Amino acid sequence: MADVRHHDRIQPHQVQVHPQSRFDHHHQVGAGKNYQSGPSMSQVLAVLTLLPVGGTLLALAGLTLTGTVMGLTVATPLFLIFSPILVPATIAVALAVAGFLFSGAFGLTGLSSLTYVFNRLRRATGTEYLDLDTAKRHMQDMTGYIGQKTKEVGQKIESKGHEGTGPTGTTRTIA
Repeated sequence: MADVRHHDRIQPHQVQVHPQSRFDHHHQVGAGKNYQSGPSMSQVLAVLTLLPVGGTLLALAGLTLTGTVMGLTVATPLFLIFSPILVPATIAVALAVAGFLFSGAFGLTGLSSLTYVFNRLRRATGTEYLDLDTAKRHMQDMTGYIGQKTKEVGQKIESKGHEGTGPTGTTRTIA
């Protein structure tokens, strides 16, 4: 009797979903209708357009490879003959370039490190705003000083010019 109750219960159904491939889609759409099974017009045009372009590029690649092989065939003996000169020259140029690059990199690193330390010290002492005001004041003072010096030099040049001419307007030489 226990077996009978067990069979009377409704058993859950299991549903399995199989994803359809995107390539199977055209078979389902065309079911019951008379569609062409060949390539579409846009596919034919794409092939007709890209075939000459691809062929031309492939031919250019072949010509480039042929030219490179011929150039290496001609240049290899020259490299072997001149290798006692070319190899040390190449090493010297490579070392010089590497030296300049490392020098610049180390200089830039040192400068940025000093700038970082300087900014940290200014923030720690609280003088970052005072330095800006002091710099403004120094710029104003320097501008005034340059203006005063320019005026003095102009007056000196003018007085020297007056000394050079006599009472009658003739020029005299100062020895």
